[in-house]
Amino acid sequence: MTQTEDMFGEGTAQSEKSDTSKHAGAGHRARLRERLLKGGAEALADYEVLEYLLFAGIRQGDTKPIAKALLKHFGSLSAVLSADPAALKQVKGVGDTSAAALKSVGIAARRMARSEVSAKPVLGSWQNLIDYLAIDMAHLTVERVRVLYLDAKNRLIDDHHVGDGSIDEAAIHPREVIRKAMDVGASALILVHNHPSGNPEPSRADIQVTQKIAEAGRLLGVTVHDHVIVGREGHVSLRAKGLL
Repeated sequence: MTQTEDMFGEGTAQSEKSDTSKHAGAGHRARLRERLLKGGAEALADYEVLEYLLFAGIRQGDTKPIAKALLKHFGSLSAVLSADPAALKQVKGVGDTSAAALKSVGIAARRMARSEVSAKPVLGSWQNLIDYLAIDMAHLTVERVRVLYLDAKNRLIDDHHVGDGSIDEAAIHPREVIRKAMDVGASALILVHNHPSGNPEPSRADIQVTQKIAEAGRLLGVTVHDHVIVGREGHVSLRAKGLL
């Protein structure tokens, strides 16, 4: 057999192997899609959910290793979907298109959760509020302070981003929080911030600032319903702990 024939034969084998691999990949994707469409909420494991989302950016090939690498790097599905695109692209195999696909799902989840909060009185749909805050803040890498301003029926008027940084009087001024309530016509408010460490237990500064804001609110007829601290390990309500 000539060298040309050897090369031709090798090329044919590689082509057949490639076609077989593509067919197997297409079959796996079809099976995953069928399970997704016909199954319930738990039809797919977390890595399989990511596999399917990655199909949007990776048209051919096996996305399972990338999906598992993402989970290993970030720790959970929710952390992956909350991650910054630049951080996502640090994982080998994730490019702009894949990062955009993952980010879009995270945005959709936050907007769905927010719509559940906006549509009902907050105090009457407390779990919806906690779900929204967990999706939106639990995996942030910086400490963020927000104030949810409510009307007389405890419906959300304004979700105000106060700033990023440790919660103390240098970052959040009681008078300014209450003044904002007067400006937007709020009757009540809920303080919210996250702990990037993951542990939502309140610090002394958390408790002191909350009590000062509550006192300032009482003087002007604005009720501080609660201060909710969110972390990867869960959430804490200062009112439930008897600290407000």
